[in-house]
Amino acid sequence: MQVITADTATAVELSAACFEREFNESLVHQSVVAQLAGARAGTRAQKGRTEVSGGGIKPFRQKGTGRARAGTIRSPLWRGGGKVFAASTRDFSQKLNRKMYRAAMASILSELLRQERLKLVESFRVDSGKTRDAAAALRALALESGLVVVGERHGPTWLALRNIPNIDVVTAAELNPVRLVGAEVVVMTADAAKRVEEWLA
Repeated sequence: MQVITADTATAVELSAACFEREFNESLVHQSVVAQLAGARAGTRAQKGRTEVSGGGIKPFRQKGTGRARAGTIRSPLWRGGGKVFAASTRDFSQKLNRKMYRAAMASILSELLRQERLKLVESFRVDSGKTRDAAAALRALALESGLVVVGERHGPTWLALRNIPNIDVVTAAELNPVRLVGAEVVVMTADAAKRVEEWLA
């Protein structure tokens, strides 16, 4: 398929396998949930009664003290004792097959293109590194909020865009379902589109 870029009258050839797929809502939802779950740290940690130090001796005799019997100071009933249901480090990541992940990405890109929320440009570079110049380039594309996808990381472009609110810039290799679904408009360079096609092929 041919798509006219937003900045010029140049036509870009796009693969139908990546940009003309039917929208698979359940697959897209599964990929987004898996991406968000994989980003969770899960590094909580508490000590159970077997992990708390001390308690190797019975604190007092079994009978005759008038107190409730106790066998260790590591009991959850004691101050400084272990936690009853101690939280431990947990891996929240979910398995998603590579073919399913790529199909979900192609489905999202195709839907963005159908909704005219995906704009293709020949290139997007801000060599000066100035926010003012980046804002002018975005105004020329009528982009107030969204995601800019480029082929390779370019330092001055990152510097120019980092202070602009509601605008995020990533390379084609950093693209994921959460970024695409959360973007109001996606501006993608022709080079980035070719890299995405090679990746999803």
